[in-house]
Amino acid sequence: MQPMTDTPPEIAEMVRVRLMALSGAERFRMGVQMFEAARRMAQASLPAGLSETERKRLLYERLYGEPLPTL
Repeated sequence: MQPMTDTPPEIAEMVRVRLMALSGAERFRMGVQMFEAARRMAQASLPAGLSETERKRLLYERLYGEPLPTL
């Protein structure tokens, strides 16, 4: 099944070529920055007044889609 996209193929290819022209370190850094932005957005959506432990537990669930494993 093809993914849904509204991006014309020639634009998608242009973006792919530009991304692949970056060094591995630059692509890694971009990935880290995107993850950090997603983490900040998820944290901002959590209710106020949570304990640090509860905040981390809920953040894990938001980011990974499953409960935090118990030890």
